[in-house]
Amino acid sequence: MPISVLLVDDEPLVRAGLRAVLEAQGDIQVVGEAADGAAVVPLVRQLRPDVVAMDVRMPLLDGIAATQAVLRTVQPPPKILVVTTFENDEYVYQALRAGADGFLLKRARPAEIVHAVRLIAEGESLLFPAAVRALAAEYGNSAAREALDRAALTEREAAVLRLMARGLSNAEIAAQLIIGVETVKSHVSAVLAKLGARDRTQAVIAAYESGFVAPA
Repeated sequence: MPISVLLVDDEPLVRAGLRAVLEAQGDIQVVGEAADGAAVVPLVRQLRPDVVAMDVRMPLLDGIAATQAVLRTVQPPPKILVVTTFENDEYVYQALRAGADGFLLKRARPAEIVHAVRLIAEGESLLFPAAVRALAAEYGNSAAREALDRAALTEREAAVLRLMARGLSNAEIAAQLIIGVETVKSHVSAVLAKLGARDRTQAVIAAYESGFVAPA
C-alpha cells in the first residue's frame, strides 16, 4: 500500500510543490489538503492518512495546537511531519515537544522531502537540525535530569539513546553497536518505556533537556 499523506499549509504554492514532489513517487499518495490547522482533525478522521505534513505557522490554528488536537482526539494518530521555513523557529521545537514526529525545511530538496516522508511513515524520527537541538538544551531543567536519572537506563540503553539523539535509524544504530536490528528495537522500546516517552522523538527531546546529550 502507498504511504498516504495529508498536506497542511496556508500557502497554495507550497502545497502544490509538495504534492508534485510526493506524487512523482510510486509509493506515496497525497490524499488531501488543508489550508489551516483548524481543518486537520476532521480530515484526519475522514482520510486516515499515514503522515500529516504540517506547517507550523498558520492563521487560525497553528501547527502546535493542531498536532495536540490530532494526538488527543484521533487513535491511532498519524505521523506528523513539521514543515517550516526557519530551522531555528521556536515554534518548531514546541511542535516537536507537543508530539510531532519529525522536522523538514520547506527549502529541502525533493529527494530530502521524499526521504523524510518515508522515514516518518516507518516510525523513525528525523535528525533535528543543530538549531533545534540547541533550543532543546536551553529548555533543560532539574526535573528533566531527575526523570532521566529515575529511568535507570542500562549502559546499552544509554548508548542507544545517544545514537537516537544523533538521528540514527534502527539499522544505523545496529551497525554502530554491532548488534541486530531486532535487538535495537527492543532497546528502543525499553528506553521509551523507562522515560515514559510516546515515541523516539519525545525520548530524544528528554535526552537534550536533561543534559544527557549535549548539542554538537
